[in-house]
Amino acid sequence: MTIAKVIEITSTSPGSFEDAIRQGITKAQKSVNNIKGAWISEQKVILDEDGTIKHFRVDMKLTFVLDD
Repeated sequence: MTIAKVIEITSTSPGSFEDAIRQGITKAQKSVNNIKGAWISEQKVILDEDGTIKHFRVDMKLTFVLDD
């Protein structure tokens, strides 16, 4: 029998939403094994005082399979 668990993380990048996703998953893989998928629940931008985009932020849910 396979059991999976879901965790929520937030990641930011100055470059793009895609980069924020990649960085978040890469960082999570350093402490969580068997990550099988991600669901992006929110995408937001953080703006500078002048209104330009400073960071791209994603909130995501990662699914991973528990070890036996």
